[in-house]
This record gives sequence, structure tokens and C-alpha cells, in this order.
Amino acid sequence: MATVAATRTPAVPVVERRAYAGLWSDAWWRIRRDKVTIAAAIVLFVLIALSLGADLFAEHVFRMKFEQQDLLGTYAAPTTQPLAYLLGSDEIGRSQVVRLLYGGRVSLAVGFLAGLVTLTIGVTVGLIAGYFRGRVDDLITWFITTLNSIPTIYLLIIFAGLFSPSPQTLIFVLGILIWPGVANFVRGQTFALREREFVTAARTVGATPARIMGKHILPNVMPLVIILAAIDIGVIILIESALSYLGLGITPPTPSWGNMLTNAAAYFVRAWWLVVSPGVMIFLTVLALYLLGDGLRDALDPRLKGTH
Repeated sequence: MATVAATRTPAVPVVERRAYAGLWSDAWWRIRRDKVTIAAAIVLFVLIALSLGADLFAEHVFRMKFEQQDLLGTYAAPTTQPLAYLLGSDEIGRSQVVRLLYGGRVSLAVGFLAGLVTLTIGVTVGLIAGYFRGRVDDLITWFITTLNSIPTIYLLIIFAGLFSPSPQTLIFVLGILIWPGVANFVRGQTFALREREFVTAARTVGATPARIMGKHILPNVMPLVIILAAIDIGVIILIESALSYLGLGITPPTPSWGNMLTNAAAYFVRAWWLVVSPGVMIFLTVLALYLLGDGLRDALDPRLKGTH
């Protein structure tokens, strides 16, 4: 009697899903399982903490102020004797590690505060243009197009000629020059959101345009704006470094990672370690911000809703 071999159907893998618990709850759940994003956030937190604690480290650990000079210890190689020369000293004997901490405070402050200015202007202008449309949108679009058509370097040279470069000036200048990208993004999102049912319902019950933009449209735009903010802060820190190289950034003796890197480049052959430390700090900060922004994008992507 012939026997028929039974054929087995290969098992289909079951995709594990998690019940949807809201945008922010699901985003936090995904972030906690993203090791790269968590590592980037930790690196960024450590850099910020070290910069904020620059006074404490200078006074109690390294026992040397950032402007303190020692002409007998110029171009000292990295050493632990004294501890202030852990990363060496510059051309006039100032502690590189202490200046690096204070420079981080300046560079990070410029990046985060200029990013805040950029977000404030860009989100406000983008909401207004996208919601009201018509002549208001045409006028704003014309202004943004005109601003984008002018090379940024020329505008920065003009501002540097009119104002003495300082952290406050640089925050203001970079903030008012970078916002058009955020405004264009928010404008496009607002175009789509203003026709949604919940906005139409709010308009029907008599909600004012300001309330609709602030209570209904803005919360739906903010997750993606946060991602843009993380990337823009990294861009601003790189711009500050480039401006310092061109002589348009923060002027010494106020330290920043940008002007420390620029100053050390002239002594690279004699003291290469002076170039490495600020370059590494800029690299780590920008990389952490980009990885954090990429992780937030994945976590806040609505297409991943409910997936493991």
C-alpha cells in the first residue's frame, strides 16, 4: 500500500505587537529599547553636565582658572603633574582641559539658545503661513525665498562688521538666519492638518485661529519639530566653529570649541594635542545630536505605531 508523505507548511513568524498607548508613551517605549539613541543621549548629557560644572572643576579639581597663564609651562604635553595639564597647555600656558570645559559652556549655549530662537520664529511663521494661506502665505514665502537667495556668509560678514562677535550676538544672528527651514517644514505640515476633521470641528464651534493653531495644530507638529531641533543644534555648533575659523565667531579670550580649534591649528606641528581635544568634543556633540535626532524620528514615526 502506497504511503503519501505529509508535507509541512513552514510556520509563518508572528510579529509581536504592543497595544497602542499614545504617541508619547509609545515613543518613550521605543527609545528605551534603542541602545544607540540612549548612548547618544547619555554622551550629550555628560557633555552638558561637564560644561555646566566648569566652575566647580576649575576650582576644586584642576585648581586653575581658564584665563590663568603660566609662561613657563607653554605647549606642555598632556600630563597629570599638575592635573590642570591633563590635556596639555596652550601657547601662553593656559590649561587646555579647563578652557575646554568653559568653551563647551559657550558652544553648547550658542547651539541650544540659537536653536530655541530658530524654533520660536520658524514654528510661529510656519503656522501663520500654513493656516491663513492666501496673501499672508504669499508674503511670507516671498520673504523666505528672498532671505534664502542671499548667501549666508555675506550676511554673517555684515553682522560681524556691525556688531562685535560675542555669544549673545552670535545666538541672535544664527537664530534669525536659520529659521526659514523650520518655517517651510511647519508650513507644509499645517497645510495638511488644517483640513483635518478635528480642525474643522474646532472651527465650527467658533474656536479662534490662535486657539486652533496653538491647541490643535501645534501639538501634531511638535514631534517632528523636536527632531529638526536636534539636527539644527548640531548644525549651529558646526557653523560657530566655521565662523571662528574665518574670524567671524566668538573672539578670544572667551573660549569656545570653535576658536580653540582655530587657534590650535596654527601650532599643530608643535602641539598636535591642542587640536585633538576641541575637535573630538565638536565631533562627539554633533554626532550625538544627529543620532538622537535619528532615534527620535524613528520613535515618533506614526507608521511604526503598535509595532515591537
